[in-house]
Amino acid sequence: MAKGNELKQRVTKAIIAHAFFRLESALTIALTILLAYFLPTPFPWWQWWYWLVLGVLGEILVIYTSITDETTGGKVVSDMLRQEFNPRAIRTAEFRQRVEKALDYRQRIEEHVRKTDAGVLREHLMDTTSGVSDWVANVYGLAKRLDSYQGDEVLARDLREVPREIAQLRLRLQQETDESVRQTLSSAIDGKQEQLANLHKLQNAMEKAEYQLETTLTALGTVYSQIQLVNVKDIDSGRAQRLRQDISDQVAALQSLQESLDEVYGSSR
Repeated sequence: MAKGNELKQRVTKAIIAHAFFRLESALTIALTILLAYFLPTPFPWWQWWYWLVLGVLGEILVIYTSITDETTGGKVVSDMLRQEFNPRAIRTAEFRQRVEKALDYRQRIEEHVRKTDAGVLREHLMDTTSGVSDWVANVYGLAKRLDSYQGDEVLARDLREVPREIAQLRLRLQQETDESVRQTLSSAIDGKQEQLANLHKLQNAMEKAEYQLETTLTALGTVYSQIQLVNVKDIDSGRAQRLRQDISDQVAALQSLQESLDEVYGSSR
């Protein structure tokens, strides 16, 4: 719920910022300044600062229409999410394409809800799909972690070299006769084996995360198709509520997966 409120606040701020840069806003400000300077008293009773009051009211109207206009809101949200979850920040083409796909699903879901006739159904659809943006955020986070792992030269080097180092240490242990040196070598071998176990654990976790990323995109596509089938009758039947719960479960599962990956990644480093 907190994340949803945070997203709503960021969207509102983005729409207000967008309103200030609209052509209507620029024209309102410019016209207000020109009238106040060149035509301060068009009537005997008129004060120059009346133009400023009208300009402020006009600017408020521009902001209000920006906030209430669904088309503008949808475009601002899509642009904001694409900037925040920029696929171009991901170097691996495979993961970059999956983020693009998730963003496309979110935009299509938002467009479908926006095109639904105003009323109870649209309100329920908006409520049902409110977690999709958090879902996309988690897809992006997972793709970023996979991308970082793929490009981590240190981990790739360790996976190649640690087994060879263990073999060399074991060979030295077999040949060493001094007990204190043997203990040192044994400790070094134990440390290397623990490091290798963590590397393999991370490798397995990342492989599972790749499959999970593909699975969650399939689930996102399923939600997109199900959203189009929801009608007024489904509201009372609980279909929309189940769909909302499915979205919430997906978000929670991805968050849990990212936390576990961070833990394993940290121990492997």
